[in-house]
Amino acid sequence: MKKILPFLIALLMSVSFGCRAQRLSVSTNILGYAALGTMNIEGSYSISRRVSITAGAEYNPFTFRKDVPDQQIQLRQRSGSLGLRFWPWHTWSGWWLAGKGRFQEYNFGGILSKETDEGDRLGVGLYTGYTHMLSPHFNIEFGLGVWAGLDWYRTYSCQVCGITLDSGKRTFVLPDDIMISLVYVF
Repeated sequence: MKKILPFLIALLMSVSFGCRAQRLSVSTNILGYAALGTMNIEGSYSISRRVSITAGAEYNPFTFRKDVPDQQIQLRQRSGSLGLRFWPWHTWSGWWLAGKGRFQEYNFGGILSKETDEGDRLGVGLYTGYTHMLSPHFNIEFGLGVWAGLDWYRTYSCQVCGITLDSGKRTFVLPDDIMISLVYVF
């Protein structure tokens, strides 16, 4: 994931130099940072008046209260997604519907109980939202979504003990991308 993020940023920037109209945007979800510091970025490219493609990444390397193992909290993850947005009016303004494929590597624990889950998820999601134009180059976006797929997981009894309670493969349906995003349109 560390190698993919700079590549995505370089790709989005290189595409923007050839654009005469507002065809490219970069955004970050402010609410994502409230999820224990999950950093995120999404780039979009308008392929027509009503359709844009998106690529995004999320990263959270943080573990809190690491010095007290019984109280350790973590919401670590690396995630990447590719998707398509449909805009009934025109790109970068108004309501939108989206679909995307997503991969997530995660390690969550200590939030609601001492148990820790880690694994990999692969799935697809459906999203909707509204984009409000603040100026010709800045927008604010509100949205939410849900994603579903397969989860290859392992559950531990605590964050540091290594005692496995369960492991395997399961299906999941989870809320995703509750967002208030700041968007810059090139």
